[in-house]
Amino acid sequence: MRNKGEWSNWSGSVRAAVPLLQPHNEAELADIIVRHAAIRAVGAGHSFMPLCETKGALVNLAAMDGGIQLAPNRQSAMIPAGWSIARLTQALWDDGLALANQGDVNPQALAGALATGTHGTGLAFGSLSTMAQGFRLMAADGQIHSCSATENPSLFEAQRLSLGLLGIATHIEMAVVPAFHLAETIETRPFAEVVEAYAGWSAAHRHAEFWIFPYSDRAIVKRLSLCDPCEAPASSQDIGEGLFRFILNLCAAAPMMTPWLQRLMMASGISGARRGPAWRVFPSDRTVHFEEMEYEVPLENGMAALSALISWIRKHRLPVSFPFEYRTVAADDIWLSPMNRGPVAAISMHQYAKMQWRPLFREAEAILRDHGGRPHWAKRHNLSRADVDLYYPRAEDFRCVRRQMDPDGKFLNSHLQEIFA
Repeated sequence: MRNKGEWSNWSGSVRAAVPLLQPHNEAELADIIVRHAAIRAVGAGHSFMPLCETKGALVNLAAMDGGIQLAPNRQSAMIPAGWSIARLTQALWDDGLALANQGDVNPQALAGALATGTHGTGLAFGSLSTMAQGFRLMAADGQIHSCSATENPSLFEAQRLSLGLLGIATHIEMAVVPAFHLAETIETRPFAEVVEAYAGWSAAHRHAEFWIFPYSDRAIVKRLSLCDPCEAPASSQDIGEGLFRFILNLCAAAPMMTPWLQRLMMASGISGARRGPAWRVFPSDRTVHFEEMEYEVPLENGMAALSALISWIRKHRLPVSFPFEYRTVAADDIWLSPMNRGPVAAISMHQYAKMQWRPLFREAEAILRDHGGRPHWAKRHNLSRADVDLYYPRAEDFRCVRRQMDPDGKFLNSHLQEIFA
């Protein structure tokens, strides 16, 4: 299948006027890779960075044939890499299985989520990349390479979070767990209380996170805990977006009203509850388009970093229309993972897509770096090659594997060339 129209990411800020190709099997994929001098794989377009920009072609694996292959012990499964997390988790559920954790949206392709270190929240849970146990990877010459902790281990370590630079994954072996159900509660609490209580909530609940508007002194707290089996929730949203969308459009039309509108919206409080199969409760529909920057800050610095951001915004009366999102992620040992130095507080800064975001993100980035933060690879950042070498001691090891797998730079683009060539 070939689409000649212009591709854009979810927020509309990244575009590529190149062919979008959809192979149906590995033979067709190999032919595409060999025929193009420049190529990038693309999923649902939920990366805000220009990871999918290319002057060659884009390839999407959603139409590839095949299904899930469960291991005999039912503790892992070989999964088509182009499947969305939504499709994957429903299929796992039908077999009585689940991913141990997910993020708050699920349209992303599995391969893209792993390639960028996508994560959910929870002190005991790492990113989705930590669940990968093996890859079937097609290199720049169209040849297949298999890798795991024991087979081609250097390739495996680099591929766990690869930004799509080593080849195109066709299948990924993922750890899975028995299916489980979750109870979700959402309530509004004073921010000062949240600062004091969040560590305890994180320890007491399987998952905990919160949102805080920069001009409000109240936060929206979300907690998830295991519960008895029950029916799927009636709603696919944790928080309704109708009023929020109305407020955002007012902020875009009159930015000076942003502080007052946020305090007004939070005055009555926001609450809710859902219960159901985990794969239905983890994600929520997100239909309001935004730009996003996220930094992973050492856990012990998280609240200080968030407070510094809020103080900076209030001091300069900056029109930041979205709330900050605050989550926790466990440590890992992945070469390019921002969690490889220890557990982190993941602090996400959003801005409505209709409003100015670049200058805001650049200044906020400096504050987050001052608190020891490193960015989520798919969210807006301005890392240079020198920054990457400073933050990631294994960066050159990664580049060595990249050069072996793709000596002519077929999977590079202008953004990635500067950092990883």
